Amino acid sequence: MFNPNPVAWFEMPVTDMQRARHFYHHVFAVEFEMLEMGTDLMAMFPFDHAKPGSSGALVQGPDYEPCSKGCMVYFECADVAPLLAKVEHAGGKLLLNKTSIGEHGFIGMFLDSEGNKVGMHSQQ
Repeated sequence: MFNPNPVAWFEMPVTDMQRARHFYHHVFAVEFEMLEMGTDLMAMFPFDHAKPGSSGALVQGPDYEPCSKGCMVYFECADVAPLLAKVEHAGGKLLLNKTSIGEHGFIGMFLDSEGNKVGMHSQQ
C-alpha cells in the first residue's frame, strides 16, 4: 500500500560538514547527531518517531555532490519569513521570498551554504 506521506528519509550532500552544520543550526536552530558510516560522515537532523513526517541527514562522502538542480527538500516550519531572513547571514543565498501557494500555505527557497536548492513551507 502506498503511504500518503511517502518520504521516509532524505540525504543532503555537503562538501564542508562544519560549514553546513553551522548553516542549518543558524537558520533552523537544530542540533545534529554525528554518525560515520563507512567513508561517509552524516549529521542527522532531529527526529521523533512518535510524530508523522520524516527526517534525514547532511552527508559528506565520495558519492555525494551538492546540486541546485534535481530533487528538492522542503522543510516544514511555523512561518517561512523569519527563517528565510537568516539564510544570507548564515552563508546561503535567498532565491524566493515568502510566496503564497493559495490554500496550501506559503513557500520560500534558498541555496544552502553548500549549493543545494532547498525549500521551506508553512501554513501561515
